[in-house]
Amino acid sequence: MKRGIGRLGTAARLAGSFGEVNYFRLETLASLSANSLDRFPYTVLILLENLLRQAELGSVEWEAVQALAGWQPGKTENVEFPFMPGRVLAQDLTGVPLVVDLAAMRAAVHRGGGDARLVNPLVPVDLVIDHSIQADYFGSEEALAMNVACEYARNRERYLFLRWAQAAFENFRVVPPGTGIVHQVNLEHLARVVQTSKGQNGETWASPDTLVGTDSHTPTVNGLGVLGWGVGGIEAEAALLGQPMYLLTPEVVGVRLLGRLPPGVLATDLALHLTDLLRREGVVGKYVEFTGPGVKDLEVPDRATVANMAPEYGATSALFPVDEETLRYLRLTGREEALVDLVERYCKEQGLFRSENALEPRFSRLLEFDLGCVEPSLAGPRRPQDRVSLAGLKSSFESTFPAVATKSTASGLLNSGAVVLAAITSCTNTANPSVMLAAGLLAKKAVERGLRVPAHVKTTLSPGSRAVMGYLEDAGLLPYLQRLGFALVGFGCMTCIGNSGPLVDWVEEEVRERNLTVSAVLSGNRNFEGRIHPQVRAAYLASPPLVVAYALAGTVAIDLEHEPLGLGTDGKPVHLRDIWPSAEEIAEARRHAIRHETFISAYEDVFAGDERWRSLPIPSGDLYDWDPASTYVREPPFFRELTLEPEPLTDILGARVLVLLGDSVTTDHISPAGSIPAQSPAARYLTGQGVAAADFNSYGARRGNHEVMVRGTFGNSRLRNALLPDREGPWTLHLPSGEVTSVYEASMRYQAQGVPLLVIGGKEYGCGSSRDWAAKGPRLLGVRAVLAQSFERIHRSNLVGMGVLPLQFLPGQSAATLGLTGREVYDLVGIGAGLSPRQELTIRARRDDGSFVEFGVLSRLDSLTDVEYYRHGGVLPMMVRRLMRESRESQRP
Repeated sequence: MKRGIGRLGTAARLAGSFGEVNYFRLETLASLSANSLDRFPYTVLILLENLLRQAELGSVEWEAVQALAGWQPGKTENVEFPFMPGRVLAQDLTGVPLVVDLAAMRAAVHRGGGDARLVNPLVPVDLVIDHSIQADYFGSEEALAMNVACEYARNRERYLFLRWAQAAFENFRVVPPGTGIVHQVNLEHLARVVQTSKGQNGETWASPDTLVGTDSHTPTVNGLGVLGWGVGGIEAEAALLGQPMYLLTPEVVGVRLLGRLPPGVLATDLALHLTDLLRREGVVGKYVEFTGPGVKDLEVPDRATVANMAPEYGATSALFPVDEETLRYLRLTGREEALVDLVERYCKEQGLFRSENALEPRFSRLLEFDLGCVEPSLAGPRRPQDRVSLAGLKSSFESTFPAVATKSTASGLLNSGAVVLAAITSCTNTANPSVMLAAGLLAKKAVERGLRVPAHVKTTLSPGSRAVMGYLEDAGLLPYLQRLGFALVGFGCMTCIGNSGPLVDWVEEEVRERNLTVSAVLSGNRNFEGRIHPQVRAAYLASPPLVVAYALAGTVAIDLEHEPLGLGTDGKPVHLRDIWPSAEEIAEARRHAIRHETFISAYEDVFAGDERWRSLPIPSGDLYDWDPASTYVREPPFFRELTLEPEPLTDILGARVLVLLGDSVTTDHISPAGSIPAQSPAARYLTGQGVAAADFNSYGARRGNHEVMVRGTFGNSRLRNALLPDREGPWTLHLPSGEVTSVYEASMRYQAQGVPLLVIGGKEYGCGSSRDWAAKGPRLLGVRAVLAQSFERIHRSNLVGMGVLPLQFLPGQSAATLGLTGREVYDLVGIGAGLSPRQELTIRARRDDGSFVEFGVLSRLDSLTDVEYYRHGGVLPMMVRRLMRESRESQRP
């Protein structure tokens, strides 16, 4: 290693098969720390390197580096520091509104007399199209082609828009449809672990690969040693335009893994156990990092399965540090040897390489978990953190739904508990070779014993990448999955995000007529109410082989540890234990089927797409030509008539409650992604635009059209609003008239009357997906503030980013303890006097009888940066104002 010369004297050079690179040495900061850097969590080291690099480039003061270099476990002082991700990752449901906002920002800058091209990504952006395909067809070899044809027919306008963006913006790449799920594509191909960039003088600089993604499951790549997390599209837009993300002093929770997983237990089971544990331990907004001797026996796909669930246990990230297994996986997935050499040399030089004999980092808090206690499990029926053992599922279902019949399906008719959807799907499991091969092996044994899937079960296979199909075929297992109905339906998220398509025709009719509580079993990460399918009330997360097993059983009202799956061709009962693959069988299948050539072939033309994609025309021009007749892509109102300076902040007076909600309100409750109901306000809008009901598509696909999205806000069929306690769905009470109406129609009446609106919620408000429309929609409904007992990290940030004030009840208080019914008139005072981070404000609520209740609330503007965003009405208006000023100044003589 040869020392170089840097602005602050921290530069060095490193040589290897990759050539020569420069980097900024963390070792030079050792004298600033009260603790040895080799005892820092790897998470903190990566954040520290990012800060050091910014300081070397002159964009950050040295004092900020010194402050973070003084990190200590358990230190409570929250110091704000900037973080600049190395890249941004997006998918199409969140990516289209992101690009719509960028196009609208260009239009706003242009209207203000500036150069529209100033709105351009300054950091690389990859957008993977994986959320649009739906499982309309299933169970046959033609299903894939038919679903893809539907996908292009439905989404042509959106795809043309993305083709325009690909040409109009620099640093912007699109991975076309049919490639795989964004997080698997990232894990298997896009992520570099160590990335390189060119300096001002043409020299090459190396740094840790870091990212933020507009999907909450971005931490999947933490399993590869890459630090990244999910953010809303709003925050991602600011980051890609060069706005630093301001973080607070990291609190890192270490999880020491001990022992080994028992035979028959899979990575999915481990992920569900850890989700249960960490949600109970309270890691919301914290960084999780795995350590201990048990780490070495987990392969990267297993680690990624655990890290993928980080948003389900509420953590910002869930890092497995770089080690020998990381290098092995990079080689397996076809990364070039020069990159593997760079990763190894750089991480070892920087103290970022985990070895078994290294000192364990000192964490803010340390938990221990014995891998040996993990058992086969599922999670449900409504939340991913509600783990239930395989043996306990039947009794859990019956206790959750005590009023329903749970007898077996008989005489071709359904009973409650029937599995109507069985989906091998999602980014959690479907690119993990061990669990996918286990599903194939179980299917093989089931077919050989003569078992079949009942006719009422819709079965789908939607892998995370094309490589999966390669190794299932090489292992000879794909025909057995197909025999059981698990034919390939597409490469994408599909059932996990609600793109499950229709159920079997007669099943939908019977469920509706008899009001049955039917179930879905999927290898996904989300099972919130109304998400998977509007007719499914009980959804369980499980490993791929358990998905196959419950498809065979046809019901969740069965104890698979003791009751048989069915009768074999010999007339004898076949139990799950009879066909469950052994660890040796899975390992043997891996030896024959998992080859690096499979991954190289899957990604050799990753940005080219198929003939359908390549034949799409590419709209041209720096400014997007908005089509006023479009029902998919419309210019949003956020930047229209934007003044150069924001209006002064004022108190919120005379507000009404739009909806009064309980605990665990998800972003799916706030902004659904699934199909658009026929009689909804969004449907009426589309009908008025000449769109036939068959072409409504989904809310997710319509996210480029604010007119659809605002009408769908709080549109979940399972929403429970305490203003109407006897009714589910998108309804509320307009006050003081007392009329029952849709949330959208009530909002329009309030706005016409000049009445500001509040939303009141309970604990974990905004959990689930990172979708920015869960903040944009309320903003367009006229919601000025959201008052809850606690917020999930991403959603709180999204609210601030949209200029909606997040407020938190003081400890021990809630709507119930304060006797709030939602019928009161609310004054929120203290805003106009000036805001500071986490300031206590006062709410005065007037009841119908004229009495008042007054109480304090905590402003969840957590930093000075949050306050500035809120002052501007959101981060994007602030960015547009900055670009308008910069453009005007550059044009002055």
